[in-house]
Amino acid sequence: MESILVLCCRPDRAAALADPTVRAALGRCGDLAVEFVGPRPDKGIDPMLAGRIVVLGDDTDLAAVVLRLMRRELLGKVIVGFATDRSTSVTELWSLPLGSAAVKLAIAGDPDLVPVVRDDVGGVLVGLGGLLDVRGTVYVDEKRVLQGSAAQVLVEPHTTKGLSVTVVPRRILGFGRRPTAVQGRAVSIGTAPATVLRDGVTYDRPMNRWTFYKHTEPLRLVRGVL
Repeated sequence: MESILVLCCRPDRAAALADPTVRAALGRCGDLAVEFVGPRPDKGIDPMLAGRIVVLGDDTDLAAVVLRLMRRELLGKVIVGFATDRSTSVTELWSLPLGSAAVKLAIAGDPDLVPVVRDDVGGVLVGLGGLLDVRGTVYVDEKRVLQGSAAQVLVEPHTTKGLSVTVVPRRILGFGRRPTAVQGRAVSIGTAPATVLRDGVTYDRPMNRWTFYKHTEPLRLVRGVL
């Protein structure tokens, strides 16, 4: 029988119960084993990564769990469910339900293979990321998609190609070109120092070069309809 473990991304039960949405999610998990692993869990969760795990948290927490799976070479062995009461980039991207339906699906739904996006500083992207205030050159695979400036270059996983890149132009007095999206396996960005975002978290310093690319192995994310 498949083992199921709930990873609650709060430091302890008291902190979890203080958040009404997390408290509600815990209440829907019944008698399942729950580990309180704190936000953005690190290698301390490695011994827990087996069977099916249900992540109660946000996109940043899910990314932290996926990073540990990738580093332990467990992406192909562990099923991951994601449950939240709040709409996030991940829930929108993969059409995941919220609330009680999210918990039900995460516990008993079927996994689907979805791409994992990596970067060249050892991180992963599971929802939405990118760079702000880009002034330079952007390539998606061998195709140049920007030479100049843009308000944002947004990146998210893409089912078939690996990742999707959206260039959001600057707007002057309310006017400007529309955003353009291109899909590929990798995006390389060279720019004046720019702010990097990954799943809602700002990287610790501005960067003048950044690469996102499709990982060789997908994530077994629960998406199946019950």
